[in-house]
Amino acid sequence: MAARRAPEEIRRWLAREPPLAEVQRAYPAEWEAVQGELSAVLATGSLDAVKDYTAAVARPARPAGRAGRAGRAGAGSLNADVRQYLAAGALKRMCVSAATGVRTGRLRFNLVNGWIAQRLLFEHDLVRKPVSLGRFRLLWPLLWQKRRLMPLVEPRGIYCFYSRPLVQRLATLIDGRPALEIAAGDGTLTRFLRDAGADVVATDDHSWSASVTYPESVLRQDARTALREHRPEVVVCSWPPAGNPFERWVFKAPTVDTYIVISSRHEYAAGHWADYRQQTAFTFGEEPELSRLVLPPEIDPAVYVFRRREAA
Repeated sequence: MAARRAPEEIRRWLAREPPLAEVQRAYPAEWEAVQGELSAVLATGSLDAVKDYTAAVARPARPAGRAGRAGRAGAGSLNADVRQYLAAGALKRMCVSAATGVRTGRLRFNLVNGWIAQRLLFEHDLVRKPVSLGRFRLLWPLLWQKRRLMPLVEPRGIYCFYSRPLVQRLATLIDGRPALEIAAGDGTLTRFLRDAGADVVATDDHSWSASVTYPESVLRQDARTALREHRPEVVVCSWPPAGNPFERWVFKAPTVDTYIVISSRHEYAAGHWADYRQQTAFTFGEEPELSRLVLPPEIDPAVYVFRRREAA
């Protein structure tokens, strides 16, 4: 039935994030192709092969063709979009199974684990708060279902938690300079940094509206536009998608002196590492003391700081 819909209608359907099983049923041939790709990648036993496949899946879907443009090229583009959705869903399901040990049934916290996590990490509902490092070290070991936390919150655009010392250290690093957060999601990090006295503007292109609730404080701007308009000296980004198309504009922005990336130690999980290595305007490296302040430690977080090279 889905195959008989207009291509743009199908793309809108995919943007609403239908259940993986529903897309599998609608596109059995594409699902069979994705299963073959995944089997071939996993059969290599190569982490680099998994990284490359994950980065390819993470790339944004190609834009739709012009109105009225039909034929094999349009059908091929749509099928590629469907395969991308299926591959991303399959990879996510594999990661959830590996992270939590839950392979069937619904993923959830029990009452005790949910109560502790809620009071430790959130103001209310899924609104995060700066986490007390002392309380975290005391209470986190009590959660015997801790492996389930991130798979439960990631669908809502939450990829890490920020400790109070981390927020203060980042505000100190910004040091009063005009700062910009790109791909800010729900604006949590900017909210914390502004409360700590930093001058930060949160921006996002709002492309993840199916998962993230964007407050008015997060300006609807893509990274390139935001960099051009706000001319920041410091840029911050938390968990940029792997293989994203926007970080390259940070390195081309003439006003930027410092770029702070809160990310993962695993290159396939976040960030555009090809762009990191190809750019020549900045030195960069992990700041281990900051990395240890990103929570929880089980996600293998890392904070990378890019600093503009001094002119010769």
